[in-house]
Amino acid sequence: MNIWEWVVVILLNGSIVGYGLYLGHGGQSSGQWFLADRKLPWWLLGLSMYATAIDAADLVADSGATYQMGFSFFVGSWVGAACGWALAGFFILVPMYRMGMYTNAEYLESRFGTGARITSVLVQLQFRTLIMGMMSVSIFRILSVVCGWDGLAWSAVVMVAALASVYAAVGGMKSVTITDALQVVVMSTAALLIWLTIWGAVGGWEGLQERLEDAQPGLETEMLHIGRDNIDREDAGTLSSEQIQGRLLLGGEYDPDKRIIVRRTPFWIFSFSMILIGMSYAVVNNTQVMRMLSARSLWDLRMSGVAASATMLVMSFFMLTIGVMGRALYPDQLLLPDHSQDSIYPLLISQFATGWLKPIAVAGLLAAAFSTYDSIGSTISALLTRDFYGRLLVRNATDQHYRRVGQWLTPVVIGTSFLYIPALLSGGMVVFYLEITSAFVIPLFTLYIMGVFTRVHRRTGVIGLLVGSSYGGLRLLAPLIAENYHIQILPAFLLNQYGAYLYSFALTSVSMLAASLILGWSSSEQLMHQEQPGWLRTSQLQLGASRGVDRSRFQQILPVLLTIGIVAASLILSYVVFW
Repeated sequence: MNIWEWVVVILLNGSIVGYGLYLGHGGQSSGQWFLADRKLPWWLLGLSMYATAIDAADLVADSGATYQMGFSFFVGSWVGAACGWALAGFFILVPMYRMGMYTNAEYLESRFGTGARITSVLVQLQFRTLIMGMMSVSIFRILSVVCGWDGLAWSAVVMVAALASVYAAVGGMKSVTITDALQVVVMSTAALLIWLTIWGAVGGWEGLQERLEDAQPGLETEMLHIGRDNIDREDAGTLSSEQIQGRLLLGGEYDPDKRIIVRRTPFWIFSFSMILIGMSYAVVNNTQVMRMLSARSLWDLRMSGVAASATMLVMSFFMLTIGVMGRALYPDQLLLPDHSQDSIYPLLISQFATGWLKPIAVAGLLAAAFSTYDSIGSTISALLTRDFYGRLLVRNATDQHYRRVGQWLTPVVIGTSFLYIPALLSGGMVVFYLEITSAFVIPLFTLYIMGVFTRVHRRTGVIGLLVGSSYGGLRLLAPLIAENYHIQILPAFLLNQYGAYLYSFALTSVSMLAASLILGWSSSEQLMHQEQPGWLRTSQLQLGASRGVDRSRFQQILPVLLTIGIVAASLILSYVVFW
């Protein structure tokens, strides 16, 4: 890229960053910094939620996932995300919004006790910093492959993270939300232009089908249809017979002719797991929750989920099919840079983004990175400030004190994400993500579902988390023990990385129901905890009640109708059109 192409990249992103800094000037209360005083409209929140959901890691890591898994991976972005935002908007976030809560962790203490609240903070800190780590690796891969940078690539990543830290810390929720919406325009334009270029190179839909089938018999069906079993193939060519036996304790069959280990997951297990991933993202992820809690009314809160789901439904097709087209063009993963599936997106950009499309592609990637660095940094700092620092350490300081703590924690949170980079560089990023989230995020998601929709006892929250997380921890240890000591600590079916989502949800929920048979039952509407007098309670009261707006009957039911329509469209696309 020449200097003029970099001028385009800098202008497109620099103007948005500058605007974010401008929005943050002047004094702010904690309510303004954390939740924009609950004055944000639905369309702005929806665009921001989508911008945060589709980040630079998604452009690279999810393209790597669809390179391997094909259209089956779409179910999480289509059905999972739509159902998750619907659950959040119509059920799970309603009591939080009415009580003036800032974070979803506050609800968990009200329903299940302090232990659940603090566990939520720790899980989300781990979960969301992992996403930022994936994003940092994605930017590095793009700059290394597309721009030909080596040592300078990591310097550029650090600079992007630092800039996002500054304007997120200064501007708070309002600044972050508005800049996210602007960044959606840049990243979506870039993604569409790239998709059109690669679509032409692959020869359209018919060319895609022919290339996949020519590369490997049956690959077209495997990649372009959701109603088929997911097949993972592990190269065992460099493994000893003992190592192969150890790997087989984790499940799968060994093909001695091809020297590969094949693991098959039934399509219904894989599909349900992808849906759980999407749903848990919308409900557990405080970055999404705080956006919705910033809405100026419950109607806007629900409509923001509609806007985010509709945008996701359309744009994720263009984002994710890039990986599938990459499989058609480069079917042999061993020929990819670093032999990594995560290199397919950078490789396609370097090969097909010619002329001015290349700086637009890089600008889109950086816009996606900025929108997620700032969102995760600000909302995780809110969790640490309210649900840990303000709840356990300093309970009654001034409003300005807590705002300052949140601002200073923002760059700390973003900086912590770089600790994941060595692990992420060693393998497929989505695989690493799936392993971690099934272990810790799904048990937390189950608590929200059980807390809102059942009458499980208050003390079962900690029990459910212990059971679900213990299973997840054993799953993480199982490969190490199997390969090194040839001991199988769990049945093979419980070790399936996709089935683990269903098993974790089932174990957590069943343990909570079983404990409630002994401890008794509690009303889901009876929230036992209320913040004590001090900043946490005062800040809740300052947000005020939900703003009532006169709307026609049609307007009142519009969020319901649109949500049903989007969920139905997601189901039809997944289980009819691409089945």
